[in-house]
Amino acid sequence: MNKKIYFTCQAAMTAALYVVLTLVAGAFNLANGNIQIRFSEALTILPCFTPAAVPGLTIGCLLSNWLTGCAPMDILFGTLATLIGAAGSYFLRNHPWLVPLPPVLSNTLIVPWVLRYAYGMNIPIPFMMLTVGAGEVISCYVLGLIFLYALKKFGTSLFEIH
Repeated sequence: MNKKIYFTCQAAMTAALYVVLTLVAGAFNLANGNIQIRFSEALTILPCFTPAAVPGLTIGCLLSNWLTGCAPMDILFGTLATLIGAAGSYFLRNHPWLVPLPPVLSNTLIVPWVLRYAYGMNIPIPFMMLTVGAGEVISCYVLGLIFLYALKKFGTSLFEIH
């Protein structure tokens, strides 16, 4: 199979999964706000398996933020946080325990400022960093590492470039 087509399909599949999982979290009011546990953030371990996950996660976040009615600043900077996190995860792909760290850090540092300036939340920035960071740890480290080790154990044929 053509590698470009396979790469595009992997990115599209990742983006679609991200959107669906964000919408599921949104149904439980967990996808947005100063306390957010996006199930889709568990997918940030996918760059460990394929570079196609980096654009897939970025596009998935962009679409998710748009579909859930986020402010334009959130769409822009939330997507940027995901891009930074996904790229960092790709660069740390040889260190499984560190793969979730870049998305945790990028979202912890960027999202609270978005919450302040896009939504007018007057909660202290350090407190929002704590709440956003805690949600990211749950999403990326707890759920993400479970997903990573499940993929390593049971196979990743969908994410391997042939």
